[in-house]
Amino acid sequence: MDQEMSKDQIRELLSSLFQEQMPFHHLLGITVSKLTKDQVELKVKMKPQLVGNVMHGILHGGVTATMLDAIGGMVVFNQMLENMEYVSQQAVIDKLQNLGTIDLRVDYLRPGRGEEFTATATIIRAGNKVAVARMELHNEKGDHIAFGTGTYMVG
Repeated sequence: MDQEMSKDQIRELLSSLFQEQMPFHHLLGITVSKLTKDQVELKVKMKPQLVGNVMHGILHGGVTATMLDAIGGMVVFNQMLENMEYVSQQAVIDKLQNLGTIDLRVDYLRPGRGEEFTATATIIRAGNKVAVARMELHNEKGDHIAFGTGTYMVG
Protein backbone atom coordinates (compact mmCIF):
# COMPACT_ATOMS: atom_id res chain seq x y z
CA MET A 1 0.00 0.00 0.00
CA ASP A 2 1.28 3.44 -0.94
CA GLN A 3 1.64 5.48 2.24
CA GLU A 4 0.74 9.16 2.47
CA MET A 5 3.73 11.48 2.87
CA SER A 6 4.07 15.11 3.93
CA LYS A 7 4.80 17.69 1.27
CA ASP A 8 8.13 18.44 2.98
CA GLN A 9 9.06 14.73 2.76
CA ILE A 10 8.21 14.81 -0.95
CA ARG A 11 10.38 17.92 -1.42
CA GLU A 12 13.30 16.12 0.26
CA LEU A 13 12.75 13.13 -2.02
CA LEU A 14 12.57 15.41 -5.08
CA SER A 15 15.75 17.23 -4.07
CA SER A 16 17.59 13.93 -3.67
CA LEU A 17 16.22 12.61 -6.96
CA PHE A 18 17.21 15.80 -8.76
CA GLN A 19 20.79 15.86 -7.46
CA GLU A 20 21.61 12.14 -7.38
CA GLN A 21 19.47 10.40 -10.00
CA MET A 22 19.61 12.84 -12.92
CA PRO A 23 22.95 12.17 -14.63
CA PHE A 24 23.14 15.41 -16.62
CA HIS A 25 22.43 17.61 -13.60
CA HIS A 26 24.99 15.61 -11.62
CA LEU A 27 27.56 16.04 -14.42
CA LEU A 28 27.06 19.81 -14.41
CA GLY A 29 27.17 19.98 -10.61
CA ILE A 30 23.71 21.53 -10.16
CA THR A 31 22.51 21.49 -6.56
CA VAL A 32 19.17 22.26 -4.97
CA SER A 33 19.94 25.03 -2.48
CA LYS A 34 16.30 25.76 -1.53
CA LEU A 35 13.12 23.80 -1.96
CA THR A 36 10.31 25.03 0.27
CA LYS A 37 6.61 25.68 -0.18
CA ASP A 38 7.38 29.24 -1.31
CA GLN A 39 10.85 29.08 -2.84
CA VAL A 40 12.90 26.99 -5.23
CA GLU A 41 16.56 27.74 -5.92
CA LEU A 42 19.31 25.92 -7.83
CA LYS A 43 23.03 26.64 -7.81
CA VAL A 44 26.01 25.65 -9.88
CA LYS A 45 29.65 26.50 -9.17
CA MET A 46 31.80 27.57 -12.09
CA LYS A 47 34.38 25.02 -13.15
CA PRO A 48 36.55 24.70 -16.27
CA GLN A 49 34.24 22.08 -17.80
CA LEU A 50 31.35 24.61 -17.89
CA VAL A 51 33.18 27.28 -19.88
CA GLY A 52 31.60 28.08 -23.24
CA ASN A 53 33.91 30.87 -24.38
CA VAL A 54 37.51 29.90 -23.68
CA MET A 55 38.87 33.35 -24.53
CA HIS A 56 36.70 35.03 -21.88
CA GLY A 57 36.11 32.13 -19.47
CA ILE A 58 32.34 32.57 -19.37
CA LEU A 59 29.59 30.08 -18.60
CA HIS A 60 28.37 28.03 -21.56
CA GLY A 61 24.95 29.13 -22.82
CA GLY A 62 23.76 25.52 -22.68
CA VAL A 63 24.43 25.43 -18.94
CA THR A 64 22.43 28.63 -18.57
CA ALA A 65 19.52 27.16 -20.55
CA THR A 66 19.69 23.92 -18.56
CA MET A 67 19.60 25.78 -15.25
CA LEU A 68 16.59 27.84 -16.37
CA ASP A 69 14.71 24.81 -17.71
CA ALA A 70 15.44 22.77 -14.58
CA ILE A 71 14.31 25.49 -12.17
CA GLY A 72 11.20 26.11 -14.29
CA GLY A 73 10.24 22.44 -14.09
CA MET A 74 10.91 22.37 -10.36
CA VAL A 75 8.81 25.44 -9.57
CA VAL A 76 5.97 24.04 -11.68
CA PHE A 77 6.16 20.71 -9.88
CA ASN A 78 6.30 22.49 -6.53
CA GLN A 79 3.06 24.28 -7.44
CA MET A 80 1.49 20.97 -8.49
CA LEU A 81 2.53 19.48 -5.15
CA GLU A 82 0.81 22.30 -3.25
CA ASN A 83 -2.41 21.60 -5.16
CA MET A 84 -2.40 17.84 -4.45
CA GLU A 85 -4.86 16.66 -1.81
CA TYR A 86 -3.38 13.19 -1.28
CA VAL A 87 0.41 13.02 -1.42
CA SER A 88 2.18 9.69 -1.69
CA GLN A 89 5.36 8.55 -3.38
CA GLN A 90 3.34 6.86 -6.16
CA ALA A 91 1.14 9.95 -6.69
CA VAL A 92 4.29 12.05 -7.04
CA ILE A 93 5.86 9.58 -9.49
CA ASP A 94 2.64 9.69 -11.55
CA LYS A 95 2.78 13.51 -11.64
CA LEU A 96 6.50 13.60 -12.48
CA GLN A 97 6.01 11.19 -15.41
CA ASN A 98 3.67 13.70 -17.05
CA LEU A 99 5.84 16.76 -16.47
CA GLY A 100 7.71 17.93 -19.56
CA THR A 101 8.98 21.04 -21.28
CA ILE A 102 6.82 22.23 -24.17
CA ASP A 103 8.64 25.47 -24.90
CA LEU A 104 11.65 27.29 -23.50
CA ARG A 105 12.75 30.81 -24.33
CA VAL A 106 16.07 32.10 -23.01
CA ASP A 107 17.20 35.71 -23.13
CA TYR A 108 20.93 36.07 -22.47
CA LEU A 109 21.43 39.48 -20.88
CA ARG A 110 25.17 39.48 -20.24
CA PRO A 111 28.13 37.09 -20.36
CA GLY A 112 28.09 34.42 -17.66
CA ARG A 113 30.98 35.64 -15.56
CA GLY A 114 31.22 34.53 -11.96
CA GLU A 115 32.12 31.86 -9.45
CA GLU A 116 28.61 30.62 -8.64
CA PHE A 117 25.28 30.94 -10.43
CA THR A 118 21.83 30.86 -8.85
CA ALA A 119 18.58 30.09 -10.65
CA THR A 120 15.18 31.13 -9.28
CA ALA A 121 11.68 30.95 -10.73
CA THR A 122 8.08 31.99 -10.24
CA ILE A 123 4.82 30.67 -11.63
CA ILE A 124 3.08 32.85 -14.20
CA ARG A 125 0.18 30.47 -14.84
CA ALA A 126 -0.68 27.05 -13.45
CA GLY A 127 -3.46 25.23 -15.29
CA ASN A 128 -4.60 21.60 -15.30
CA LYS A 129 -2.74 20.76 -18.51
CA VAL A 130 -0.11 23.49 -18.95
CA ALA A 131 1.91 25.72 -16.62
CA VAL A 132 4.12 28.70 -17.43
CA ALA A 133 7.10 29.86 -15.37
CA ARG A 134 9.48 32.80 -15.44
CA MET A 135 13.08 31.97 -14.53
CA GLU A 136 16.18 34.02 -13.75
CA LEU A 137 19.90 33.29 -13.45
CA HIS A 138 22.23 35.52 -11.40
CA ASN A 139 25.87 35.28 -10.43
CA GLU A 140 27.15 35.60 -6.86
CA LYS A 141 27.36 39.40 -7.23
CA GLY A 142 23.69 39.59 -8.14
CA ASP A 143 24.33 40.35 -11.82
CA HIS A 144 21.35 39.24 -13.91
CA ILE A 145 22.89 36.84 -16.45
CA ALA A 146 19.74 35.55 -18.18
CA PHE A 147 16.03 35.09 -17.86
CA GLY A 148 13.68 32.65 -19.45
CA THR A 149 10.09 31.70 -19.91
CA GLY A 150 9.15 28.05 -19.87
CA THR A 151 5.92 26.30 -20.78
CA TYR A 152 5.47 22.89 -19.20
CA MET A 153 3.03 20.04 -19.72
CA VAL A 154 1.59 19.09 -16.32
CA GLY A 155 -1.34 16.80 -17.07
